[in-house]
Amino acid sequence: MNAEALITMLVTQGLVFSFAVYFFYKVLTIPPKQEPDSFSENDDDIERQPK
Repeated sequence: MNAEALITMLVTQGLVFSFAVYFFYKVLTIPPKQEPDSFSENDDDIERQPK
């Protein structure tokens, strides 16, 4: 393998590894999304079937 091919291979592998590490870190550090509480939102709803 000549030097140009080796440099190209190492640069490509370095870029792919860097992107993988960056996005893995980003996924692990995002704050959790606030999800609505379905029970508290339905407090004012009228019952579907009368008792």
